[in-house]
Amino acid sequence: MEFEPLCLDTWARKEHFNHYLSQVPCTYSLTTKLDITPIIEKKLYPTMLYLIARAVNRYPEFRMALDGDGKPGTYRVMHPCYTVFHKDDETFSSIWTEYTEDYGAFCRAYRQDLAQFGNNKGMMAKPDAPANTFPVSMLPWESFDGFQLNLQKGYDYLIPIFTMGKYTEDGGRYYLPLSIQVHHAVCDGFHVCRFLTALKEMIADHERILSESGGE
Repeated sequence: MEFEPLCLDTWARKEHFNHYLSQVPCTYSLTTKLDITPIIEKKLYPTMLYLIARAVNRYPEFRMALDGDGKPGTYRVMHPCYTVFHKDDETFSSIWTEYTEDYGAFCRAYRQDLAQFGNNKGMMAKPDAPANTFPVSMLPWESFDGFQLNLQKGYDYLIPIFTMGKYTEDGGRYYLPLSIQVHHAVCDGFHVCRFLTALKEMIADHERILSESGGE
């Protein structure tokens, strides 16, 4: 886990960072519908985890956090930490899988983590989650047009949070709702839209991306 501190004095975003972190603490969310038709035949959850992680690791604003002294920095790499549902007691647990650009290797690691830890109960089914993880959750029972998390003590949490919903079909195309919650201190609307543009391009160009990155 590599964490590179930022020099606030030379950072172009210094004024925006201080304003939205301390003066007017502000987080926000954006919900969109992704056209997942190109990947509908894939194992959707691990494929989306991989593509989201690939996009997260492309942009530094999605890899930012505060260190123990409250100073901002950037992780070299981020790993997805995602939810699994337990039908028997209607609870969920979280599992994290190490990100690698090798799609096949990532999917194998995902399956291995699911087999080893998927039946464990409790909030963290897989122990020892590193600090450089980002949360992903799934609501496969319902589609939605908006989703908002309310974090009472979340104004120092800079890492993005992703929530997916039930996909729907319309005219032969399949659409997946995705909500992204970010901190305004490090992410403006421009950054979220740029992230979504990259993610949509990855979905549309999945055959080349997944084959070049060790497709299954």
